[in-house]
Amino acid sequence: MRTENQVKRKLNELLMQKKTLESRLENEAAGADNHPLRQQIDRLDEQIMLLEWVLNEPVGSYHA
Repeated sequence: MRTENQVKRKLNELLMQKKTLESRLENEAAGADNHPLRQQIDRLDEQIMLLEWVLNEPVGSYHA
C-alpha cells in the first residue's frame, strides 16, 4: 500500500504531465478531438481522478 505522500507525489506528477500535453496539443493541433495527445490527456484525467478519490476517500459507513 502506498503512503499518502507517495500518492500526492504521483498526483502532482500526473498533473504536470497533463499540463505539458495540453500545451503541446494547443501548439500542434487546435480542435482535433481524435488527436493522440487528446487520448493521452483523457487517460491522465482518469488516473488523476482515481488518485484524488484515494486521497479524499469517503469517511463513514455506506449503510449508516
